[in-house]
Amino acid sequence: MTSATADTRTGRPPRRPHPPRLPRPHLPRATFAALAVPNFRLYAGGQAVANTGTWIQNIALDWLVLQLTGSPAAVGIAMALQFTPILLFGMHGGMLADRYPKRTILLVTQLLNAAVALALAVLTITGAVTVGLVYLLALVGGLVFAVDNPTRQSFVSEVVPAHHLRNAVALNAAVFQTTRLVGPAVASVLIAGVGTGWAFGINALCYLGPTLALAAMNTAALVRHPVAARAKGQLRSALRYVRDRPHVAWTIALVGVFGTFGLNFPVVLTAMASRTFDGDAGLYGFFNIVVAVGSIAGALIAGGRTHTRLRLIVALGAAFGLAQLLAAFAPTLELFVAALVAMGVTNLAFQAMANSTVQLSVDPEYRGRVMGLYMLVFIGGTPFGAPLIGWITEHAGVRAGMAVCGAVPLLAALVIGAVLARRAARLERAAPVAARAAAAR
Repeated sequence: MTSATADTRTGRPPRRPHPPRLPRPHLPRATFAALAVPNFRLYAGGQAVANTGTWIQNIALDWLVLQLTGSPAAVGIAMALQFTPILLFGMHGGMLADRYPKRTILLVTQLLNAAVALALAVLTITGAVTVGLVYLLALVGGLVFAVDNPTRQSFVSEVVPAHHLRNAVALNAAVFQTTRLVGPAVASVLIAGVGTGWAFGINALCYLGPTLALAAMNTAALVRHPVAARAKGQLRSALRYVRDRPHVAWTIALVGVFGTFGLNFPVVLTAMASRTFDGDAGLYGFFNIVVAVGSIAGALIAGGRTHTRLRLIVALGAAFGLAQLLAAFAPTLELFVAALVAMGVTNLAFQAMANSTVQLSVDPEYRGRVMGLYMLVFIGGTPFGAPLIGWITEHAGVRAGMAVCGAVPLLAALVIGAVLARRAARLERAAPVAARAAAAR
């Protein structure tokens, strides 16, 4: 009797034997999927060390300028010098990332960043530092940042395959927020214990982390993308490219509003801590920790998603604005802290999803320039937004200043949401007409 004949006892066909069970491949949880890529583990580890050093230097630099001048305005000038170059040259830095190997550019920028930190360390330790030299080195650091940042943003797409990019961006954000908890605490210990000069020296050493990580990467495993050829009008072509992709343009526009008005935490949280809740620097530090913890949670939530629609990004922008509005009018400290957690979650979920969506939506040869534009509007608005919010806070009150920080992103998200809804409705009405016309032909 063959296997195809019926069983003589039951009259039924015999059961087919089950195929052997094969072991399932190990699939990491979606939240940490990108860590399965060895190059990304190296990259994320190097960034964790570098970001810790950056937070150390930011605190030490602000403190040094305040010691040298006794003027908070001078601290603001130092901050402006660090961020103004990306406003002027952010897309140029992205153009370099499109033309040349990103890993090579990043190796150079890490060494330049280390050189700036080392110069600050030597000048401060030897007592030769002046506020003019600090301004000069802050400007040089800002110029390096204008090249490093868009290159670093777009390099992630070469470290991981496309299906891991969204998760990789979110994990990078989580790493950054984690170092935000560690770096300022380490800076405080260093400044109090050995002085600001040695804090700069520690930051210079921290740049060994990303340098060694980049050098140790398996270059054969990097995802190769086409390189943009040198040509005239490459910046204008990138702007036209974004204009022709409304979902990218709307995302970048919302990110610009978000960065300019929504993220003025140093201005509003210091004032809320000291004036509204009669606290000291400890309470301000606690507020930052709460926001950072919420931000880590938001980044991990974003990392668990495999795809994101523009309407979700807009909704998260609106939710962040609403959370900040609620914080501005929170009557008690407990409710204010709860609103800060919501701000942190929606803040980083919005940032991670917007960043990864833009990168996944553009062709690789444009990615550097588009991310340069992205960072230009995200960071470049700070020199305008922070003084404006500071002026409102000073003249109209702390709660009014924080309310503006929430209301403007909320309003922008609602307007963009309404535009997108009208556009979707128009396309839906046009679809049957197009179908009938096609049928008639």
